[in-house]
Amino acid sequence: MSSGGESPIIGMCHKCGEKVLGEGSGCTAMEKVYHIQCFTCHICHIELRGKPFYAMDGKPYCEDDYLNTLEKCCVCEKPILDRILRATGKPYHPNCFTCVVCSKSLDGIPFTVDATNQIHCIDDFHKKFAPRCCVCREPIVPEPGKTETVRVVALDRSFHVSCYKCEYLCHNWG
Repeated sequence: MSSGGESPIIGMCHKCGEKVLGEGSGCTAMEKVYHIQCFTCHICHIELRGKPFYAMDGKPYCEDDYLNTLEKCCVCEKPILDRILRATGKPYHPNCFTCVVCSKSLDGIPFTVDATNQIHCIDDFHKKFAPRCCVCREPIVPEPGKTETVRVVALDRSFHVSCYKCEYLCHNWG
């Protein structure tokens, strides 16, 4: 307690180590006592009393400096506040990780990348890059639920198995 006109000691300032005297001169944050002028952002040193702050590694950060410590999404370049989705060696917000063709979210869905590292859902990748049948002109892709397909290649042309017909026999019998 105080004697006479002295202010009571609230505690020892965690930052400067000096006594914090009187109730109006200090604050408590992160379970520690600080002088008001000592409770500042670890990066920019702005006073934090009465402002939102974030504790990281036991140090206080203002909101802007905290957000600058976070990984940024490689699509929208905004800080990732929640779950980070990592794919192709890059960080994404889950809703920013989409197919470049149909824009469908690929969070938790199989995907592939093309030669330029652009992300595609499997269906759009097949539609864009699969060989086309020279008879029906449709892409030769796996059946739904399958990962592989069979094609016939003859005279440097691709065919669905069902589209391939022997031209000699078809012309003579047809």
